[in-house]
Amino acid sequence: MENAALPVDGRPPDRPGRAAVPEAEETPDVRMPGSPAPGVRHRGGASRWRARLLLGVTAAWLVFVVLHHLLSGRFWLWLLPDLVPPMVYLAAPLLLLAAAPLAGRSRRRWCAALAAVSLVLGAGQSGLDPGALAGGGGSPAPAGALRLVSWNTEYWHQDDDPERFYGFLKDRRADIYVLQEYMHWVGDDPRQIDDLARLRREFPGYHVAVDGELVTVSRFPIVATTRVGPARTLDSRSPWRSAFDLSKVLRTDVRVGASVLSVYNVHIPTQYMLDENPLTPEFYTRLRDRDARRGAQFRGLEADLGANRNATVVTGDFNSTYAMGDLRWLFHRLSSANRASRRPHLASWPAGGPALWQLDWTFTSSVGVHRYDLLDPRGMSDHRAQELLVSLGGPGGLPRP
Repeated sequence: MENAALPVDGRPPDRPGRAAVPEAEETPDVRMPGSPAPGVRHRGGASRWRARLLLGVTAAWLVFVVLHHLLSGRFWLWLLPDLVPPMVYLAAPLLLLAAAPLAGRSRRRWCAALAAVSLVLGAGQSGLDPGALAGGGGSPAPAGALRLVSWNTEYWHQDDDPERFYGFLKDRRADIYVLQEYMHWVGDDPRQIDDLARLRREFPGYHVAVDGELVTVSRFPIVATTRVGPARTLDSRSPWRSAFDLSKVLRTDVRVGASVLSVYNVHIPTQYMLDENPLTPEFYTRLRDRDARRGAQFRGLEADLGANRNATVVTGDFNSTYAMGDLRWLFHRLSSANRASRRPHLASWPAGGPALWQLDWTFTSSVGVHRYDLLDPRGMSDHRAQELLVSLGGPGGLPRP
């Protein structure tokens, strides 16, 4: 039997009855110039998307900071962006700078440059006082320095034990108390209260000035009480509700030795109520109305300060942060008590949680501030209390923090 011949390539012939299976042909790797290699397309697309997103966010933040400089305190609608915690103006660009390398070689320089510009423009809005990091604080208090407490009481002691309330105030042993929200709130309306007998009993020998929701209690004689701004249209026959609506700045002149100290008790109306719906037209009507009322109070305060030659303390709840343009003129005209604090960042609201906003302020002229603290209200208010040690004739005009 003869041997079967083998094909020249050395492979046996296909068996009869079985179809030959052709070998698969190799598919050439054909790509357009510059296109990613197989398996890299998805990763490269994600990287480009991330870089574009980061660049867009960085540019948007810079635009926001520029608009804030232009519009805060000048355009009523900016009251909403003004709610941003001031420290965000420092934290946001620092985070964007740290994230810039993630934008890739082609965009990271742009991201870093935009973040750096927003840092330069925004860091000064944060309220951070670098001087406090190096020790800070006010000068030593001279003999006879006055202790002053300023506090938004959150509806007096409506939901608290009056004994604890008055105990907290008396524990401060202040010479002057500047208090806001001497009232109750029932449903949707403010209600007048009369707690003057108890107040005088708790602080015998002190002098008391009251207008609407504002109360100033002084160990020194009160020589004059002046309504400021829109409240000047009121008289002794005006109803309490009118005083509540219009009297948000009460000037009380007290005699300290041979000098007169003007104490301004301030409670600027809030710009936003948490229970309001921003998706309704009424929300923006009310927002614009609140901006007008806030502006009227600030203008009234500015006019009265301009005509007052006494040493002054302007203190209370301004419902305004360091970053808001509403306070610019006060920082330029008067001295902020913050410089007497040893804390680099101060926040007074909310008192019951992480405080991110300083809404309560004290400004002075011809008054030395030797100590400034924000006190825990022991759950009786959502605002921390301001406590100061001051002396008349001290340096005013300290630089803005």
